[in-house]
Amino acid sequence: MKASRYRLGRLILFLFSLVTLTGPTIAADFQPLDSIVAVVDDDVVLRSELDVKLAEIQAQAKSSGTRLPAQDVLERQVLEHLINQKVQLAAAQRLGVKVDDAMITAAMARLAQQNGLTPAEFGHALESTGVSEKDFRNELSRQLLIARLHAQEVVNKIVVTDQEVEAYLADQAREGASPASYHLFHILIATPDGASPEQIKKAQDKAEQLVSELRQGADFREMALTHSDDQQALQGGDLGWMKAADMPNVFAEAAAKMGPGDVSDPIRSASGFHVLKLEAVQGGAGKHVITQTHARHILIQTNELVSDSDAKIRLSQLRARILGGEDFETLARSHSDDKASAIKGGDMGWVSPGDTVAAFDEQMARLQPNQISEPFRTQFGWHIVQVLGRRQYDSTDEVRTAEAREAVRNRKAKEQIELFDRTLRDQAYVEIHLDQQ
Repeated sequence: MKASRYRLGRLILFLFSLVTLTGPTIAADFQPLDSIVAVVDDDVVLRSELDVKLAEIQAQAKSSGTRLPAQDVLERQVLEHLINQKVQLAAAQRLGVKVDDAMITAAMARLAQQNGLTPAEFGHALESTGVSEKDFRNELSRQLLIARLHAQEVVNKIVVTDQEVEAYLADQAREGASPASYHLFHILIATPDGASPEQIKKAQDKAEQLVSELRQGADFREMALTHSDDQQALQGGDLGWMKAADMPNVFAEAAAKMGPGDVSDPIRSASGFHVLKLEAVQGGAGKHVITQTHARHILIQTNELVSDSDAKIRLSQLRARILGGEDFETLARSHSDDKASAIKGGDMGWVSPGDTVAAFDEQMARLQPNQISEPFRTQFGWHIVQVLGRRQYDSTDEVRTAEAREAVRNRKAKEQIELFDRTLRDQAYVEIHLDQQ
């Protein structure tokens, strides 16, 4: 097999040389084509590819103040990276791994959101750095293909045993608790530089009014979208998970005194007044307390015979009957397409944040106990949901076990991905021609 790959590699190099050598007879001002710096199975790495990647790394190093190795050493390292990428992409194609335009667009949207930009703003930001959106999409496509290859061939096959989780937890106990992480939501009422006392007072009053409304049950995401001057406003003020060490000091001090679901008093800083909501805490020595919701629902699925309009109308009628005094449980048993909960009168039991899809979570969060939602849609169909109650639940043990399982999985994934990539590289036919440049 190696011999056949060797012959194929020599043929690619020979054909490329023919094109380069015969080029000048076509036009007097012909510019020589790219040279080959490596043959990788039935593909090649071109000098232009290497130069582009080198320039990218050098620019990154310059902006971060990182010292780079000597040019010849750097070229070898970058070439090896490109060779490995070629090998991995070939494996992805061979194993039927695919990435479509929708996946790339979704990944770009996530990157834009992480940087506090709209997709359009993200595209402009790329252009301003000299990177075309087309080139970025191509590179992102390659990275997604490799990630999906690793997921399919390595990560999805990893098994984490209970014994491994217990051993990890025992190690953590011996080493001491890890620093706490906080999931925060944020609203900023900004004040201008050199704000007058009147401007400061106006911002403070607005922040205090928001706190009052939030503590009375107003939806934080909606309030952030409407009132926040922060970049995360379009994400409902969601700051995600952060360690205390990664937060501004005023945020860390406030978060340490809050419990899940708490809304802070207005916090003054140079940029204005901040309002925080602590969604959850994990890690650290403290407990992990979450708000659980006891809910029941009725699901109507759509199909060739039941349209979105039909499902919505049916649920509106069922809701009206329940509000008129008919029994929710009886109607759920008769009409709900969620068979698992229908036999229990639609009862879903106690639901933790993230147990259901985001659209369902959002609807539940808006309801007071005993309220019934208007019909709403998720990827599973159309629903009405009723909140029966809420409680604070200490999920510390479950959270620590889940975190331990994920940590063990990540550790094993890292090791096995490295082995997988090394095996691919060892099995590939590679010819390097860097010294001939």
